[in-house]
Amino acid sequence: MIAEYVRLYKARSWMKKNLPFLYSWHAYVGYELDLFEIFKSPKTIEEVAASHSLETEILERWVEVGVSIKYLKKVSRNKFKTSRSFMLPDSKRDPKSVGILLKEMMELHIPALLTYPSIMKTDERQTFDHKQHGATVAETSAMLEQLAYPKLVQILKKNSIHTVVDVGCGHGGYMQKLSRSFPDLTLTGVEVNKDVAEEAANRCSELKNISIDCMDIEEWSPENKADLIMMNNLLHYLSPEKRPKVISRLSSSLSANGMITIITPIRKPKHGKQFSSVFNSFFTAFDNLYALPTKRELDALAKQSGMRLQSLKPIIREGGWYFAILVNHAGKKAD
Repeated sequence: MIAEYVRLYKARSWMKKNLPFLYSWHAYVGYELDLFEIFKSPKTIEEVAASHSLETEILERWVEVGVSIKYLKKVSRNKFKTSRSFMLPDSKRDPKSVGILLKEMMELHIPALLTYPSIMKTDERQTFDHKQHGATVAETSAMLEQLAYPKLVQILKKNSIHTVVDVGCGHGGYMQKLSRSFPDLTLTGVEVNKDVAEEAANRCSELKNISIDCMDIEEWSPENKADLIMMNNLLHYLSPEKRPKVISRLSSSLSANGMITIITPIRKPKHGKQFSSVFNSFFTAFDNLYALPTKRELDALAKQSGMRLQSLKPIIREGGWYFAILVNHAGKKAD
């Protein structure tokens, strides 16, 4: 009898623990199909299904869940409306919508983590498809990188920096902000994904001090020395063996007092151990993504590359995300 009660207690506990996932799932579907935007004004399920070519029964189930978790509300016998919830993602048409984070989690992170039983038995890992997921990753990285922007501005103001290279520039959002704040800078973005590079060139087309190179960083070399090279959310794309070679190569492209900044989650951080361990588990599920470095490994990486880790500060404590500054051994203090 006691064993049965324990079993029921465990079952109820796991049901409660799984409940938060329902909110994320519902928000993801609403963001992906723009349903929160569609239901901003009261509508029936049938008219939304008909006007947007959606399956009525499946839409009805989504609406029922939305009402139960208060993301939607019933305003009449047959009509429903989006609730005024602060947490709901904005429309996909809004480039600042946090829905892109839900998309990455639901389409990339969770499916990858669910392959762990199979990987543990066979060691047959997935291959990360840069072409398929590159745009999503570029958007989420850009959102997270904005939190480090004040630190970057501080570096630019305190140092004589004229040329900046953004390695793995994504859609060029960082460079656009820098270009507008520091119009005298010369900015170069390097992006290996052709589609992402083309989108970056399109978004930066009106800013004449920005150029985009579509090239693998291992093959790229600048025409002139750079004062600052940024590597944001890139280390997990490089194997531990390649990292010293790449950073050493980049350091040879720096001016005398040049520096490299790195934004990355780290393994076994002081803050954000839960999120950091999950990110690391996600990367390890792919055969072309690699484990995150620890603080000690990041320091060793700098030394192997002929540089010095001058600073390592958290930018998202709960996520274990850090902002690192690498300088030449004789380099002056940057921050």
